[in-house]
Amino acid sequence: MATKAKKALVDVAKLTRAQARVELTRLALELEGHDKRYYQDDAPSVTDAEYDALRQRYNAIEKRFPEFVTSDSPSQKVGAAPSGRFRKVRHSVPMLSLDNAFAEADVIDFVGRITRFLKLPDDKIDFSAEPKIDGLSMSLRYEGGELVTAATRGDGAEGEDVTANIRTLEDVPERLKGRNIPDICEVRGEVYMTKKAFLALNERQKAAGDTIFANPRNSAAGSLRQKDPTITASRPLGFFAYAWGEMSAMPEETQTGMIHWFERCGFKTNPLTRLCRSVEQLIAFHREIEEQRAELDYDIDGVVYKVDRIDWQERLGFVSRTPRWAIAHKFPAERAMTVLRDIEIQVGRTGSFTPVGKLEPVGVGGVIVQNVTLHNEDYIKGIGNKGEVLREGRDIRIGDTVVVQRAGDVIPQVVDVVIDKRPKNAKEFHFPKKCPCELHTDVVREETATGEEGSRARCSGEFACPYQKIEHLKLFVSRRAFDIDGLGEKQLQYFFDEGWVTEPADIFTLPKRNAKLKLEEIEGYGETSVRNLFAAIDSRRKISLERFIYALGMRHVGETTALALARGYGSWDAFHDACLKVTKGDEEAIAEMDALDQIGDTVIKSIADYFGESHNRGIVDRLTKELGEIVDAEKPKSNSAVAGKTVVFTGSLEKMTRDEAKATAERLGAKAAGSVSKKTDYVVAGPGAGSKLAEAQKHGVRVLTEDEWLKLIGE
Repeated sequence: MATKAKKALVDVAKLTRAQARVELTRLALELEGHDKRYYQDDAPSVTDAEYDALRQRYNAIEKRFPEFVTSDSPSQKVGAAPSGRFRKVRHSVPMLSLDNAFAEADVIDFVGRITRFLKLPDDKIDFSAEPKIDGLSMSLRYEGGELVTAATRGDGAEGEDVTANIRTLEDVPERLKGRNIPDICEVRGEVYMTKKAFLALNERQKAAGDTIFANPRNSAAGSLRQKDPTITASRPLGFFAYAWGEMSAMPEETQTGMIHWFERCGFKTNPLTRLCRSVEQLIAFHREIEEQRAELDYDIDGVVYKVDRIDWQERLGFVSRTPRWAIAHKFPAERAMTVLRDIEIQVGRTGSFTPVGKLEPVGVGGVIVQNVTLHNEDYIKGIGNKGEVLREGRDIRIGDTVVVQRAGDVIPQVVDVVIDKRPKNAKEFHFPKKCPCELHTDVVREETATGEEGSRARCSGEFACPYQKIEHLKLFVSRRAFDIDGLGEKQLQYFFDEGWVTEPADIFTLPKRNAKLKLEEIEGYGETSVRNLFAAIDSRRKISLERFIYALGMRHVGETTALALARGYGSWDAFHDACLKVTKGDEEAIAEMDALDQIGDTVIKSIADYFGESHNRGIVDRLTKELGEIVDAEKPKSNSAVAGKTVVFTGSLEKMTRDEAKATAERLGAKAAGSVSKKTDYVVAGPGAGSKLAEAQKHGVRVLTEDEWLKLIGE
């Protein structure tokens, strides 16, 4: 990024690594500005020749420095980002992702967990099985039988409104057919492009001199996110229906029944979907589909299994963001051999060191792989996390021929070294003892829960380390945190390098500092872009409690933990007060936090360390002063007999599993805790109850039998 004054360009072959990094950032922002004016505003500000020259220089620098290529590089994009073009739609029922199984043993475990949860033999549970389409997830909302909204998955809670474009698909009916149509009906499925149509589209793109798409999924997504619906209409897109969101009434009682109901409504469903009655039939179906994979005219990356009975799906519920009643059985990882050219260290948000292998580019599963994770120092040496021998003890050296594995969207990794091809000049990699930042702080190995040395190395500089500062800021603006439109990683990196944004509060003071900064005079921006950025910043002055806690970037506090803490304390004031007390060693506050489900010693220590640092407290205080409202956690049901109560389950329950009991309690507005304190309202004790029962008697907590609990909740 640069001001509008032109500077003499350094020949690409003479650029230093630091110069290349700065110029790629500048060119990326300039190209994004031109793309927006061309694709979104229909007001290009440069000629085609000038634009092509910018692209060519960008591509030439990336070719010389491939380590700078990221998923959001202009070379990896088609057209302009859609985030500012489509209205956001909040899903009435979240669009959650599935857990993955990569081996047959994982499927056996999945079925075993379900049978134990439901307390039924596996031959009494039917499963639907269907190919997992590699496309773009879509939710179609019908009211009174008429299509009113079509939204992408987005972050699961909020997607993009692509209704005008989805209406152009022949597979999506404008009005539902047949009978038993609920007043509100959300049909969910996958938008995809057939392989044949994909190849034909790329031939047309090539003939026209346009961008060639990488794979059918990318072409389907790019086609659907066009601002002009006529472009979408010209692209051969299909839609398979296989799930639902909000339904004012359920027309069927099983998953397979719903699939047939979708067909009667006018939707296309996958004809390979099958009802399976045992784990053996599930595995046989997976093998059968894998054999057919190459012959299918659409991309799939596995098979999805779902408990067929919908009432059992509801009983099973969810774990974090994934349903207990479904799983995606992925196909085996695809592998390739290539040469490891170099190893570089990346410093993460928490200071963790991750060695990244730089490969001779190789195609793995239809994707060109250039970078690969090497995990940690021990992994490079051929040692596992528990001290076990990996790769028969073969270490990884620069210059080695390595076997690279990629499974679905998992980051590629090196799984073996071809010793016979090791050159004489292969270099052993020596893990750094000092952080590469200008502070050159010591690198330390983390301790495990047992106090032993772990495999993960970290910079000891904490927030003083510039690598950690920028990574914390990237987390702060990420989709699961504050999600600020127009403030992506490249823009944030530039603002950080200029010293304009060094902590979260600085983002919210940008508008009032702009009289001095003059962002609209920066190449790639303009008055409209700056106005939109400031509007996006202002819109995030109101944030939900769970997002706010996650955005703070405390170690070991991910999305699930942040949600548990938000639900446990309800408000920011209550949580903040508890954190300060925990920092001071308040035993009652520590016990209360420890009693929350999914919270233990590791998380509590991390929170104490975070709020025990005055620098962090200052960051939080300055941030909260810039915000308008931190919204209290969503309140659970309040009209049940146990709403607002804290309950602990102990012993062997006979009419339900422990997980099912906790899920039921939370659904009714109670808090299912893991330990007993004087703030516990009920302890439900089954046979074999031990120390928790003794704690309940010590604190005078009311103890219920399982039958008394079921009577209390009316079940």
